[in-house]
Amino acid sequence: MKKHLQHQHLQSPAKTPTPPPPLAGGGASSPAAAAALDGEVTVQQLNELLSNGSGFYSLPTQHFNEVFPRIYVGNAFVAQNVMRLQKLGVTHILNVAEGNSFMHVNTNADFYAGTGIAYHGIRANDTEKFSLNAHFEEGADFIDKALAHNNGKGKVYVHCREGYSRSPTMVMAFLMLRHKMDARVAVATVRHKREIGPNDGFLRQLCQLNQELAREGRLSNGEMGKLKNK
Repeated sequence: MKKHLQHQHLQSPAKTPTPPPPLAGGGASSPAAAAALDGEVTVQQLNELLSNGSGFYSLPTQHFNEVFPRIYVGNAFVAQNVMRLQKLGVTHILNVAEGNSFMHVNTNADFYAGTGIAYHGIRANDTEKFSLNAHFEEGADFIDKALAHNNGKGKVYVHCREGYSRSPTMVMAFLMLRHKMDARVAVATVRHKREIGPNDGFLRQLCQLNQELAREGRLSNGEMGKLKNK
């Protein structure tokens, strides 16, 4: 269970969240850096990027944030507010928590019928044992489709219930699969824009994806270098 700082009132985006602390032991000659270049990233390393120096995690201060150009990560409140989505110019919705329990968001394609917003749902649970990685390619394909919409002007709102665990994990997997980011770079990229705290099971699945992509030569060492030099 992650330790959280005191919950703050959610606001609309107005300022960039405080970035995470710099990566510990990130020097080029450190064992951690060498392991990362080989695709070996640990859950502990990812958690260090997500938490402050005391091991605490901040809860989101805003309903949603643009974490990468035209990719928004947010909560159910905005996902169910069609007028707000249209004002943002959102063309696609990816619900990574589809379902009707209190831990899910009960929307579907019919909910957005007639709005001009395309919908895709993934019935994911926010538990360490849930295999979200089985849906990484599915989610990445939909985000790709969304961004290519309208001659590359589409915007996608990726959400779960709180925009804290399931949806940011999906976006980080997209950054790894489509932008060749190392897992640590992907985590730092999203965390810099929004307070997030995926469960350790999801982080472990990102570490496994990192090893697979590194083994296949599908990660960019240049991106890893940027993180090491921060």
